[in-house]
Amino acid sequence: MLITGLVLAAAAAAFHVFIFALESLKWTEPETRKIFGVASEADAITMKQLAFNQGFYNLFLALTTLLGIGLTIVGAPTVGLTLVFAGTGMMVAAALVLVLSDRTKLRAAAMQGTLPLLAVIATAVGVSLG
Repeated sequence: MLITGLVLAAAAAAFHVFIFALESLKWTEPETRKIFGVASEADAITMKQLAFNQGFYNLFLALTTLLGIGLTIVGAPTVGLTLVFAGTGMMVAAALVLVLSDRTKLRAAAMQGTLPLLAVIATAVGVSLG
């Protein structure tokens, strides 16, 4: 079960790297604006710095999680699993903030939070069985 948790955590990290790329590197592109519901290029330009910063938050959550997975694999499970739980736990918390701040963002929050939630659960079960 621990391996399942780590695979889910890696998938959650990959998704957050994808979000980083959209927010920090491709924010003003028409496809990205459509994904985030930003109607005009002018609005996207106005929001660009905020999106850039937000994208890096997503990248740092992903890197925390990936570092934790790596450390767990190489035999440092205490620090590794701590980082996995910190990274994925914060991903879940961010998804909760998103949906609680705007109920119309339920789909986006589910996309953002489902994989890390499953990772937290599977990893916790794996640790408790291990």
